[in-house]
Amino acid sequence: MQVYRYSAPEFDPYGEPRPVAESGAGAWAAPVADGPLVATVRLPGSKSLTNRELVLAALADGPSRLTAPLHSRDTALMISALRSLGAGIKEIDGEGGFGPDLLVTPGELAGGVSIDCGLAGTVMRFLPPLAALALGPVAFDGDESARRRPMRTTVDALRALGVDVNDDGRGALPFSLYGTGSVRGGEISIDASASSQFVSGLLLVGARFDEGLMLRHTGEKLPSMPHIEMTITALAARGVDVTSPEPGVWVVPPAPIRARDVAIEPDLSNAAPFLVAALVAGGTVRVPGWPQTTTQVGADLETLLPLFGARVSRDGDVLVVDGGDGVRGGAALPGVDLDLSRGGELAPAIVALAALAGGPSRITGIGHLRGHETDRLAALAAELNGLGGAATELEDGLELEPRTLTGGPWHSYEDHRMATAGAIVGLAVPGIEIDDIGTTAKTLPQFPELWRRMLHPDLPAAGAAPLPVP
Repeated sequence: MQVYRYSAPEFDPYGEPRPVAESGAGAWAAPVADGPLVATVRLPGSKSLTNRELVLAALADGPSRLTAPLHSRDTALMISALRSLGAGIKEIDGEGGFGPDLLVTPGELAGGVSIDCGLAGTVMRFLPPLAALALGPVAFDGDESARRRPMRTTVDALRALGVDVNDDGRGALPFSLYGTGSVRGGEISIDASASSQFVSGLLLVGARFDEGLMLRHTGEKLPSMPHIEMTITALAARGVDVTSPEPGVWVVPPAPIRARDVAIEPDLSNAAPFLVAALVAGGTVRVPGWPQTTTQVGADLETLLPLFGARVSRDGDVLVVDGGDGVRGGAALPGVDLDLSRGGELAPAIVALAALAGGPSRITGIGHLRGHETDRLAALAAELNGLGGAATELEDGLELEPRTLTGGPWHSYEDHRMATAGAIVGLAVPGIEIDDIGTTAKTLPQFPELWRRMLHPDLPAAGAAPLPVP
């Protein structure tokens, strides 16, 4: 058995020993592009929209139908948690192509339950404010890696709202709260510099507080503003008008949350590796169902990819990315200097592309990614440097110098976007083996199959199916 070894750091971004991947030991051999692409990739629904709409539907004044929702580990965890708190969520036939629609019927919120957050930030940050409206104790825990993700802002915000929370001073999972069936609400201040999810979690539930909510962000930075805009837009569609009298301040009036049938947009952030692939392999990739207007940060790909030389156009509701000859065809992509503070979740795909460019790149505004599924900055630097790259960590980003990469293991760190970044590199670099491609089930269970079909559209489907809803 061949064992790939290289002079990468001995420890992962959290100080744990880094495993040495072995060929054939469950690793996924990333396929190399053998020619320019002519691919159409249809994607399932947005995780960010699905989980927001699940929360709002569970708090609404009647049943809501979610059409073409995402079925993945993150959404399955959200569904399971909402059901345990009293919401009725039923699968019904739909035509989304990636699983059934969901009929959500609100119920009386009750505690006395334990919620598994897995590694889902939307579950661990959106549900504690909702659980405070339940009657009784609610315990929260998750994967081992989830216990490293920052949660103090949520804990402190709940306490400021008068909720009894026990976290033993950790400011992280596991913790528990005791709901009294209502929350008075009012004015609170938080520092959401680590994640916009802290803001969204409170805004989603604030209309159900007795006095509504006036929320003030006190930190110097607030990443991923489009996700907050997504939350406000979703609330407005359900009759809750959130106002912002000044930057970093939001006012949510006490109001009913209307029932509503919602069609979930395709996940534009999950489109990133596929669209980036056009620049690596060459040729074109088309993604149908691309909305004309959206609050998803993945829409920024339409302006980001031309910086690397792509030609981006629309054909009706199809976004088309033409990568020309691509890296595999001999193209030398330009380096870039980017601030990705608007859409940090795009960074792993963009960094992987920049590592294959012919010029140096500097990607900043993503310091908050250190608190995601893993420290993504340290992880990306470690994996690229382990393949012979030259990635340097900055306080809030990465610098990359052009280098010829060689094959070897790629560690996913239980992070779906690290896994897909490795697949991007593998399109141009033979011998990339990803230790856990299954971690993509967090937001895109069909990733390996969609990737295969992108490269070989004429091959028969392998029969990949979405994760079942628990």
